[in-house]
Amino acid sequence: MRSGVKQFMSVLFITLILGVTSSAGAADFDKAMDALTDGDLETAVSELEVLAEQGHAEAQNRLGDMYSLGVGVPQDDAQAANWYRKAAKQGGASAQSNLGNMYVNGQGVPQDYAEAVTWYRKAAEQGYADAQHNLGVMYSNGRGVEQDYTLAASWYRRAAEQGDADAKINLGLMYFKGQGVPQDYIQAHMWWNLAASQGHEKASKNRDIVAERMTHQQVSEAQALARDWSAKYR
Repeated sequence: MRSGVKQFMSVLFITLILGVTSSAGAADFDKAMDALTDGDLETAVSELEVLAEQGHAEAQNRLGDMYSLGVGVPQDDAQAANWYRKAAKQGGASAQSNLGNMYVNGQGVPQDYAEAVTWYRKAAEQGYADAQHNLGVMYSNGRGVEQDYTLAASWYRRAAEQGDADAKINLGLMYFKGQGVPQDYIQAHMWWNLAASQGHEKASKNRDIVAERMTHQQVSEAQALARDWSAKYR
């Protein structure tokens, strides 16, 4: 089972994770994102810092990204965690997930799996796929929570249904091993086939391995399930 969690530091994307801001705040945030896209890091940082100090949650999260990656500012995990926390406390799912990552890896904060689970759960319950996957990892490995394959599979499934390829790989592995779900090579093949279609070489290899244990009819059934799933969740 994949033991690590995924980092989700989307500095160059402009998706808001919280609700409506004031028109002035929104305009300044757009200016910061435009500057970031244009490579004007000085302007981007300046605008984000002002907004972040004013309590703009998405600016706080983006500033956390920049400190985490050392983009436009010196790399500083403690500062990154500080800004993620401010945004996370306002309910920002991306910041909550990022803060969970910091606790898992002990970056800018003491390593604390239980605290990581707390933040992953907050983001996961908002439907944030990356956190759902990572919460599945924590349950699968018994980090910060009692090991529970059933809950791990449940969280992987939620993330997979949003298109998360890593969650599909891990869910396929659980079907392959019969952990938290009945052992089912057809389901394992289906999930790995879906992940492979997203370009994951590991999933492609796993799919080929399980196919060797299946009949031609079972492989055909798994392929049909994958097509049906793709049509439903496209």
